[in-house]
Amino acid sequence: MGKGYADFWNTKKRFRVCKGGRGSKKSKTAALNMIYRILQYPESNGLCVRRYSNTQRDSTYSDLQWAIQKLGVGPYFECTVSPMQITRRSTGQKILFRGLDDGLKITSISVPKGYLCFVWIEEAYELTSEDDFNKLDMSIRGEVPEGYFKQITLTFNPWSATSWLKKRFFDTPDDDVFTKTTTWQCNEWLDESDKKLFRKMAERNPRRYRIEGDGDWGIAEGLIYTNVECEEFDRDALRAKPGIKAAFNLDFGFTDPNAFVCEMVDEETKTIYVFDEWYGTGATNREIAAQIKAMGYGEQRIICDSAEPKSIAELREEGILAEASRKGRDSVNHGIQLIQNYRIVVHPRCVEFKKEIDNYCWEKGKDGKPTNRPDHEFSHGMDSMRYGVSKILLPDAFSFD
Repeated sequence: MGKGYADFWNTKKRFRVCKGGRGSKKSKTAALNMIYRILQYPESNGLCVRRYSNTQRDSTYSDLQWAIQKLGVGPYFECTVSPMQITRRSTGQKILFRGLDDGLKITSISVPKGYLCFVWIEEAYELTSEDDFNKLDMSIRGEVPEGYFKQITLTFNPWSATSWLKKRFFDTPDDDVFTKTTTWQCNEWLDESDKKLFRKMAERNPRRYRIEGDGDWGIAEGLIYTNVECEEFDRDALRAKPGIKAAFNLDFGFTDPNAFVCEMVDEETKTIYVFDEWYGTGATNREIAAQIKAMGYGEQRIICDSAEPKSIAELREEGILAEASRKGRDSVNHGIQLIQNYRIVVHPRCVEFKKEIDNYCWEKGKDGKPTNRPDHEFSHGMDSMRYGVSKILLPDAFSFD
């Protein structure tokens, strides 16, 4: 076991909540603890939850497989993906996997043998609705054998201080809640190259380091877009509404991520709906084109950063209808001012976009006061949205010069 998690490991409080930076061992420790407890309590069962069920295979399921091997108990467990579950061979205990996108399966969760005791919610920040969490909490009820207990574990990166998680678990004292903040510095298994990445982030991207390095809440002073909501909506029903216009847009990156974002604009209600996204680093223009096609948007007009004419030309060679965004000396601020007149509704599936818009702020000057320039950090999806929405809302003859 790694050091620094003894209190996390041993607490039996109803809610065990761990926020932390990247590389802090929080997910790996939660996985090790889940397997250990299944072995320790032979009538217990486990449940792993994420916002969307299709994200489990490469996160919680993979981490639990790793934990089984790390503990040297591979022969005792059977891991299957259809259905996705982990079974202890000798007792029939199970670890199940569910997504909150299927509310019926969550509220009616049951196990064939024993008791459902241990729940792990990974990337809990993705749960934008406290009501969804409460429904899950209410479903984990009932008596357990003497010496057993029930516990819900939440692990996440604290992307925004406006999250309900902060108010619910960190701001209000509660005897049923254990909280912990961890950082990469408690991970003794990071090598020197890993540590160097964090030191560089602290130097070059201090606002991102605050969250991903120190595990602190993303406090957005000078937030640019404040009229933002995160909620489910029916894209097809919205698209059928008269007057709806769609925008597909791309901000190029390589070391920084490419940000491909899709929106629908309802001028009648002054609402921008963000319904799909793809962020990727190190992708060539050919790979970007293939991704856009795979997402089903290969025949759409894609508005791209006008500062990358070569990349736009290469996308067009790959069959993408790419074209340059509006440009001009004041195009950034004019585009921001335009979008600020609208309510922005982000679909919960657009996780990366939501993280960015929660942290997209005006850059601070030497005096510590906000300037009229947006901070580059957390700007990729925001720039992308601005390219597409500006193209929709302004006439072709409009110039920012």
